[in-house]
Amino acid sequence: MTSILPLLEQTHLAADAVRRLSDASKQALLLHLADLIVVHQDAVLQANQIDLDRMDDADPKKDRLLLNPVRLEAIAASIRDVAALPCPAGQVLSERTLPNGILLRKMAVPLGVVGIIYESRPNVTLDVSALCLRSGNAVALRGSSDAWHSNQALVHLIHQALVAFDVPEAAVTLLPTDRALVQELLTATRYVDMIIPRGSESLIRFVRQHSLVPTIETGAGVCHTYVHRAADLEKARDIVVNAKVSRPSVCNALDTILLDQDIAARFLPMLLPDFERWQVEVFADAPSLAILQQTGYSRLQAAQAEDFGREFLDYKCSVRVVANLEEALEHIRQHSSRHSEAIVSEEEAACQYFMETVDAAAVYANASTRFTDGGEFGLGAEIGISTQKLHARGPFALEKLVTEKWMAWGTGQVRG
Repeated sequence: MTSILPLLEQTHLAADAVRRLSDASKQALLLHLADLIVVHQDAVLQANQIDLDRMDDADPKKDRLLLNPVRLEAIAASIRDVAALPCPAGQVLSERTLPNGILLRKMAVPLGVVGIIYESRPNVTLDVSALCLRSGNAVALRGSSDAWHSNQALVHLIHQALVAFDVPEAAVTLLPTDRALVQELLTATRYVDMIIPRGSESLIRFVRQHSLVPTIETGAGVCHTYVHRAADLEKARDIVVNAKVSRPSVCNALDTILLDQDIAARFLPMLLPDFERWQVEVFADAPSLAILQQTGYSRLQAAQAEDFGREFLDYKCSVRVVANLEEALEHIRQHSSRHSEAIVSEEEAACQYFMETVDAAAVYANASTRFTDGGEFGLGAEIGISTQKLHARGPFALEKLVTEKWMAWGTGQVRG
């Protein structure tokens, strides 16, 4: 294929059919899609296995690529949850009558066509499609070659659901993975209303630098957990271990442990039984390295400058000992991607100061950063975690897939 513009034009035209669907039809369409996923899971898993077989077992993206019956059931359940959420489009945001008698309403309306560029996560194909359709939008999906067969199988099911409700298949378009065509998507201002990159920092940076279409940044998470001198150390251990090992390949996983020097010698050894079990590789600064070397922990390296501010996406983390809360905050200011940050402390004033000072989409006191998720926040599925401040910040869920339109109802008024 030499150009994707004809595909994008068809998606642009199909957006009107999605917008005109009744609320009940959009709900029924998504419930039908959820049923199709369960009924046809064998075909989806066969396609997914082709992709898995092509990826090295050591690749940290393999867990993101993996689909299985449990994950497909969870995705289907998430789609049903999205169907049950109120559609944000069509809501009256404000209404007033002007002195000249014009009735002025500010309405929430669909964005139109949402373009998604994402990496080895076939679940995103379904999550994003469900969110866009529920909010009255069409979507252009540009996944990675790693997940091509999985995405094809999933979009085939989405197309079955669309056709059943007389919506053109082009309302959800899977674009080819040829990198030469990405630039065309990023400059298709006539057909695409928003671009959302979801993936690595390099992907997000490329989109930010080259897109003429408005962009929402999601994805890259360099997440810190700071263990304060007044922390309950057992609680801190559980939070740190969960944030690191429960699913290390996702953006809300812990990357760097910061801890006060007053408790470093007591706390770091407490992590090692779990770190040993999960084979976590630790990149330690000089003070923490000295402590950990005394324990005989084998998966240990001296941290380099580039190990701080690094998104590991693996069973790896960096450790730095700090003098106090202010030094921890300064480290986060320098190295955070503004995704999710946490403090563990029994001192309420320290927690409050941390949460007010840290500039991030989600800030936690005495909880794991792994909760930064649309479903966990009660928002349903998400497109990603927005780390910017315009239009949306945090879980980019259903409520943010709209824009505003002013509707003015007059009776013949003219401006003098």
